[in-house]
Amino acid sequence: MKNVKVFSLLLSVIGTATFAQDLEQAKKAVDAEQYEKAKKILKSLVVSDPNNGRNFFYLGDLYLNEQVTDSAKIFFEKGLAAKDKGAMNYIGLGEINLDNGDGFGAEANFAKAIKDIKKKDTEEFLLIGRAYIKSERPDYKRAVENLKKVLVVDPKSAQAYLSLGDAYYGERNVNEAYSAYRNAYDNDNTLLMAKIKLAAITKNAKAFPEAVKAFNEIVATHPNYGPVYRELAETYYHWGASETSNYNAYVKKALEYYEKYMSLTDYSLESRMRHADFLILAKDYKALEAEAKKMQQLDKVNPRILRYLGYSAYENGNYQESVKALNEFIAKAEAKKIIARDYLHLGLAKIGLSKGADGKYEKVMFDQGVDEINKAVEKDPAIATELNEIGLKLFKEKFYREAGKIFEVAVKNTKSKNYLYDNFYLGYALYFNYDEKTSPKEELAKADVAFTNVIAASPTTQDAQLYKAKVNRTIDTPESKKVMVSAYEQYVKIVKEKGETEKAKNNLIEAYTYVGAYYANNGEKAKAVENLKELLVLEPGNKYATDTLKKL
Repeated sequence: MKNVKVFSLLLSVIGTATFAQDLEQAKKAVDAEQYEKAKKILKSLVVSDPNNGRNFFYLGDLYLNEQVTDSAKIFFEKGLAAKDKGAMNYIGLGEINLDNGDGFGAEANFAKAIKDIKKKDTEEFLLIGRAYIKSERPDYKRAVENLKKVLVVDPKSAQAYLSLGDAYYGERNVNEAYSAYRNAYDNDNTLLMAKIKLAAITKNAKAFPEAVKAFNEIVATHPNYGPVYRELAETYYHWGASETSNYNAYVKKALEYYEKYMSLTDYSLESRMRHADFLILAKDYKALEAEAKKMQQLDKVNPRILRYLGYSAYENGNYQESVKALNEFIAKAEAKKIIARDYLHLGLAKIGLSKGADGKYEKVMFDQGVDEINKAVEKDPAIATELNEIGLKLFKEKFYREAGKIFEVAVKNTKSKNYLYDNFYLGYALYFNYDEKTSPKEELAKADVAFTNVIAASPTTQDAQLYKAKVNRTIDTPESKKVMVSAYEQYVKIVKEKGETEKAKNNLIEAYTYVGAYYANNGEKAKAVENLKELLVLEPGNKYATDTLKKL
């Protein structure tokens, strides 16, 4: 996501343009993550100096980082007409191509951007490198290639090293990234972002005390530099997630640092969105809902705000508001911007909305919610791992139909860590919800498959064998009766091997009864006698066993 990328584009050497002082101010604003301030400066520049293509490019790039692609494209296209550096705007259009998966189009636009540059020009290669990094479909190898071209001309370019660090880190080459960030800072020790990136590597290695120390060193010398407080907030959040005993204390500290960060920025929409993303991580949904409503007052067009409203409203129990916001978001957003979690929250909100005052679920709305959750799992199968808790809650409340619907979606991801348990409870839910008068037999067939999946993954799970037998007994066909007998026999075998005969006495009585009856009715006298005698051991005087043995 572009909103989590570091915006260092405007920190590059811009040159001696007529409005250098204003561009310098814009650079400083972006460095401090005061994006609204930078945007105002650049909006002024495109009016007062329309012949400078850089102004259009950097303004378009700010919109692109906010994911407002239409506005970004407008400024890039206007910038192409500028006499000075107008071709630079092809880089912005190239990045849009990359985002859309059009690599050939991107290369064509990048080629136009560098077609007439001078041998000593490096800014275009720097920006092309950054475009490959910032894209929603990054290509770090191409980024490195372009950034190294900058260093050939200017071996001490701190900005090239900073971006090179980002590219190497994107490739998970931590050693090279660290070296590049170090070179960036050594060549320009006013470049605090390079120092922040060095400390961030320590943070990401889960060396949290050392990372906090490094960030606090920056605070000591630059107490009004906003980005460092954002990094401290993220460090304490991840520290709390790693040390669960300190989670609440560390998350509280993280939120305090983020508020400090916000106070040092200009509360721009981009900063607020970063804040909103962090509030989702910290699960502070009350604050998220308040922040989303403030953002909506600033910008009624950006669909991401509707996402925040939808998520927070759901978590705060405002299901109707959540459904409204997320439906509107999905209708307005580009298809590629819709993520699995959007469908998940919409589905859960619909399920919440389907629960009536009597505590029961209205079928149509509940099933619509399940349909949305199914879309989420289709888009990202990993979401399936989160459904176990939801299905289990419904199962424990004896909403077996509803639990079964959730588990049916969950088991679509065969690699889920909960796959075995989800199948187990799917089988349970289908079996307990079955009604001979109203339920289709297909429900029992699904239950049989679910228990079979459990047995395949864990053959010694005796309850899966037991309920597979029960299910097939209820199906009651000649073929299912054979399956029933086999499952009961496996159940008996497992229980005996585990030495749990006394504990499973009632279930063993059931197994011996039905297996004995099956063999007796099918003329297999020896097996019938064997099972019925075992039944009498567990329950002396059992009338069925006694009477049947006499007949045999």
